[in-house]
Amino acid sequence: MTVRIGVIGCGGRMGRLVLRTVAETEGCRLTGGTSHPRTPAVGQDLGTLAGVPPSGQKCGSDARALIEASDVVIEFTTPEASVHHAGLSAAAGTAHVIGTTGLGPGQKEAIGRAAERAPIVLAANMSLGVTLLADLVERAARALDPAWDVEIVEMHHRMKVDAPSGTALVLGEAAARGRGIDLPAHARRGRDGMTGPRGAGEIGFASLRGGDVVGEHRVVFATAGERVALDHIATDRAVFARGAVKAALWVAEKRPGLYGIADVLGLG
Repeated sequence: MTVRIGVIGCGGRMGRLVLRTVAETEGCRLTGGTSHPRTPAVGQDLGTLAGVPPSGQKCGSDARALIEASDVVIEFTTPEASVHHAGLSAAAGTAHVIGTTGLGPGQKEAIGRAAERAPIVLAANMSLGVTLLADLVERAARALDPAWDVEIVEMHHRMKVDAPSGTALVLGEAAARGRGIDLPAHARRGRDGMTGPRGAGEIGFASLRGGDVVGEHRVVFATAGERVALDHIATDRAVFARGAVKAALWVAEKRPGLYGIADVLGLG
């Protein structure tokens, strides 16, 4: 079966990579792409945006029409836009893959409500390796007693606008599940000045920004006399596009519901 895939936000860095990946993946057919009306991508050939030969398809700005013409849409945009588009997908019954980061609790709840009427894959990181890392972090947190402190360190390029990264928070949630605790109540998002001793049960976060780093994450479990570190390093953004397209092919025939990449891999 050929899955008709549309790309929302196709003028951005990730959107262009998704366009290219859809074009190169067997079983996919690109139905079109959209961008915000005020971006220079609108009107450009989708092949040119993707860095492949011209396709004859032009980037548009009507997300509703694209959603209605597709089996699945993929987007890496903004939290506000993703919530709006999820509502359009719910109305059309179109499957949706969302890789947008920086979503707040209320925005995630809104996407969850949309998932009652359409199948939606929501993931702050579409990397298959990060999904496996989160599974390992949860297992380690469950196996190691509370005397093991948990710290999460992430580094991204200088242009990233949110911190901690969405992936770091996903890893923190995995550690919290393993410990049977609530992450917001135990998260320590940065330290500065005379902080005093580390609080018992804290899950610490540290964010580094610089250069063109695609994404690096390390989860450290530390206790007296020893440490365990679990790392993931992304060197090419294409891994996120490949994960998103894999999710699109998987979710195309699923029933309405909110899914994650762990479900795509059979780890959910």
